[in-house]
Amino acid sequence: MSASFASALTAARDAAALQHYPQGALYVVATPIGNLADISLRALHVLQLADTIACEDTRHTQALLRAYGIDKPAGHLLALHQHNEAQAAQSIVERLHAGQRVAYVSDAGTPGVSDPGARLVAAVQAAGLRCIPLPGASSVTCALSVAGAIAHTPDSSGFLFAGFLPTKSAERAAAVQRLAAEPRCVLLLEAPHRILDLAHALAVLGERPVTLARELTKQFEEITTLPAQALGAWLEGGPQRARGEFVVLLHPCAAPADDGGEGLRVLRLLLAELPTKTAVKLAAEITGAPRNALYDAALVLRRDPPA
Repeated sequence: MSASFASALTAARDAAALQHYPQGALYVVATPIGNLADISLRALHVLQLADTIACEDTRHTQALLRAYGIDKPAGHLLALHQHNEAQAAQSIVERLHAGQRVAYVSDAGTPGVSDPGARLVAAVQAAGLRCIPLPGASSVTCALSVAGAIAHTPDSSGFLFAGFLPTKSAERAAAVQRLAAEPRCVLLLEAPHRILDLAHALAVLGERPVTLARELTKQFEEITTLPAQALGAWLEGGPQRARGEFVVLLHPCAAPADDGGEGLRVLRLLLAELPTKTAVKLAAEITGAPRNALYDAALVLRRDPPA
């Protein structure tokens, strides 16, 4: 433990110890996604207080606890991950019935969003027991806060969390086509060994802005916004750019052009008779309007045709 976290434990006790922490409850605890200083004071207090800490990887969590100066015997840690969540959840329910305080942490961030934890919470709630959230670090909200990708219009406010897309190329391409018509910001997650495949799949979105956020809160954090069709070239532009965990944000779809625009008028006529790509190609050739803008407009018109 560094000396800086010794004072954090004292601050955690002073700030959080007077609150009530019921027994027989599951505490869902967010942990840092990279920078250890992003732990909350209440999380530090509950991790010290817990009778059992359930976690994705006991070795990873033991190292995290030791970094903060929290000493838990190995027997107080219980593995709960995607391969054993249903079975381990029942063990946790039994511990809660016995009056234990159980904390659950994933390897990083807020449990149950993209990491395990949802089935555990469902099992605890089904048993009539209490689940208490301890908010904190999340790659989802972290990336959203600096991407400037959430619009505030009636049709495109908010965002869609899509998580990891399918790994097979055909299924991934189909998923991208479905998301292309989504007017809101779309948030994806991707691992480093698949980020180039995802970038190539997203290239069909043309000029649509995409924000890549990698290694959030860590030493080599990098956040950049590019047209979708330029993502692959950017990632291949430096050996370090494809390293680390990624949050990928598709900015909202461009709104269709003004109703009086010749390109949009021709596009509407063609869409009534032809497939989308053919209609866009012909509309661009006939009117000289930008093909990418027409394609974005076609996706919106297919989703929400005029009355």
